[in-house]
Amino acid sequence: MYQPKRASRSEFVPIRNLRYHVRLWGERKPGEPPLVMVHGWMDVAASWQFVVDAFAQERCVIAPDWRGYGLTEVPHADNYWFPDYLADLDFLLDRYAGEDPVDLVGHSMGGNIAMLYAGVRPQRIRRLVNLEGFGMAATQPEQAPGRHAKWIDELKAYHRGEMDLTSYESVDAVAARLMKNNRRLPRDKAEWLAGHWARQEADGRWHVLGHPAHKIVNANLYRVDEVLASLRRITAPVLSVEASDDSLTQWWKGRYTLAEYHERLKAVSDVRVGRISDAGHMLHHDQPQQLAQLIEGFLRETPRANPE
Repeated sequence: MYQPKRASRSEFVPIRNLRYHVRLWGERKPGEPPLVMVHGWMDVAASWQFVVDAFAQERCVIAPDWRGYGLTEVPHADNYWFPDYLADLDFLLDRYAGEDPVDLVGHSMGGNIAMLYAGVRPQRIRRLVNLEGFGMAATQPEQAPGRHAKWIDELKAYHRGEMDLTSYESVDAVAARLMKNNRRLPRDKAEWLAGHWARQEADGRWHVLGHPAHKIVNANLYRVDEVLASLRRITAPVLSVEASDDSLTQWWKGRYTLAEYHERLKAVSDVRVGRISDAGHMLHHDQPQQLAQLIEGFLRETPRANPE
């Protein structure tokens, strides 16, 4: 099994009436901003271990399990709203950074949260790294009735128990599932991740640490104009990182493309695009060393001069 090089510790903190689990590595040094790393959909904070181990320099790293994931409490709700993640992050930064700006890294859903948050609270972000947080395909107003109907139907399916996540007979079976999802994930890392991605419950089976209500479609349409309004307010330098495998095309089948995403990125005043070779969407598992070097190099960069 994979042996972590840098030990983490867990804290449970009260955030908006929830018992939030936060995983931390290292100690904060005077004058150094915390490095906050936020995971994606159906992932957990422990997922950052391989990248943290690959960093050349030790940093104070703060990584929460989002609400309803990992060891963070499940809210008293039957669906999830995206603005809640922004508020949760803001409360977490109050606790761990005070008024100081942070370096923020987000993967997938976490990358989308990070980009929106950096436009909502631009003063709180020193530098931002977005790992495959592409956003969603554009929607049109006429889709709203159908979206609401689908949302209601999925709520009913959830309450009938039809959206429950698959459970597994052993932790080895969980590791096998992770390897099936990601062909590049080696067995030692899969076995280590499995014990953080799922846990054994009273029935003897291993259950994924993700609330099934996360599967319910968002009732709100994805409004690109609103997203762009947030991106225009980002003042931090942004590094947008893509894997060599074009997962966007695989997911959306041409309905949303990398070219469209790059067009949206033009709304950000200071942005550059990085690429990780021989990697898929879980690039922090596939190439942690390559990714760690890219992140550290970006965080060390001298700020660009203001042309004015």
